[in-house]
Amino acid sequence: MPSVSTEAPVTPGASAAPFAPTATAPTATAPTGSAPTGSAPEQLVPGGPGYRRMSFALFAAGVATFALLYSTQALLPAISAGFGVTAGRASWTVSAATGALALFVLPLSALSERFGRRTLMTVSLTVAAAVGLLVPFAPNIEALVALRALQGAALAGLPASAMAYLAEEVRPKALVAAIGLFVAGNSVGGMSGRVLTGWVAQLWGWRAALGAVGLLAVACAVVFRLLLPKARNFTPRSLSPRALAATVGGHLSDPLLRRLYAIGGLFMVVFGAVYTVIGYRLVAAPFHLPQGIIGSIFLIYLVGTVSSAAAGRLVERLGRRGALYLAVGTTAAGLLVSLFDSLAAVLLGLVLITAGFFAGHSVASSSVSRTAKTGRAQASALYQSAYYLGSSAGGTLGAVAFHAVGWGGTVALGLAAVLGVVSITLYGSHCARTARGTAAPAAG
Repeated sequence: MPSVSTEAPVTPGASAAPFAPTATAPTATAPTGSAPTGSAPEQLVPGGPGYRRMSFALFAAGVATFALLYSTQALLPAISAGFGVTAGRASWTVSAATGALALFVLPLSALSERFGRRTLMTVSLTVAAAVGLLVPFAPNIEALVALRALQGAALAGLPASAMAYLAEEVRPKALVAAIGLFVAGNSVGGMSGRVLTGWVAQLWGWRAALGAVGLLAVACAVVFRLLLPKARNFTPRSLSPRALAATVGGHLSDPLLRRLYAIGGLFMVVFGAVYTVIGYRLVAAPFHLPQGIIGSIFLIYLVGTVSSAAAGRLVERLGRRGALYLAVGTTAAGLLVSLFDSLAAVLLGLVLITAGFFAGHSVASSSVSRTAKTGRAQASALYQSAYYLGSSAGGTLGAVAFHAVGWGGTVALGLAAVLGVVSITLYGSHCARTARGTAAPAAG
């Protein structure tokens, strides 16, 4: 069955990369219709023409994506008070957006195969920013949740298309670093959106705060469109439901890709739970922090900017498996430290959780792009679906656990997810060792 994608295949053996002890990058052949990789003037490289524009453009897209997607997260206590609803119900303003993104990312990634990554990303970002200007006028919690779901569906055209664009347009050896910059934009967007909403809400209310995020997204959309270079290695394909189903089925039958999807989703359960609930914890005893200060807590996202951008260097030194173990250990340590009723301990815990999450996400998402031999847009879309379903589940379950047990319940949920990542990684390592042991006698 033909694939719906023309992305470059990776060499055999790349599928074991995330759990292999080495980080040697595979050599990729050029996409259909492009120049051979060996003569690679068409692919972007650090320091080469167009690479900096591409980096800034996708950084701006990443900022807008996370600023819009999580715009209500730091405002949940204020939204609860404004509409007179519980934490669990208010958390749906976050979960509806991430859940809709998870549902729509795959069909929109298929549209990118026909109309182009650049076109789809532009339309998605424009629609999401326009909805962002309507969100502040929601008359009740139901309307707010509905608008947020629409916003999440619009944003679904960005993540997988961005990953596919990078896989096609950037040299394979620079791919982890390029994806790390896009993820770094996510972290800056998450941080700036929450800090902005926190202080604007303290001064003028949560509706004005959401309006400010909408304006920020409009500015990012303009920057993105002006700077992103045209795709040079993309070949449009006709839409074929059978071909799409075959490609998706092929990805879901790949054991390594399934493990990577689960890892991304579980990491996001931790992150979604912690950052959905943290505002409720800090506004209550013994902290009693005002909304502006709570919003400023999200400056910790700068740690994620650094750790995601450094993911490539971590992989070079530790291998992908080692980088994942480091990310998991850092996240677990942060969860445990955050249990202490001390503001310093909570902040240190958030620093560790954020650093571990963004490093793990960068390693897992780049591994998907390297592992998929065909249909990289769909492979990335499936990862994004698992990732944002994890966010929805984490946000809702984290709020329920907090309401029932307190912060300890949220931490317990996070530790269970971390244990899941460890188990999957260990199992992947076992599979890789078994495969090497089986291949050795055959080779001899």
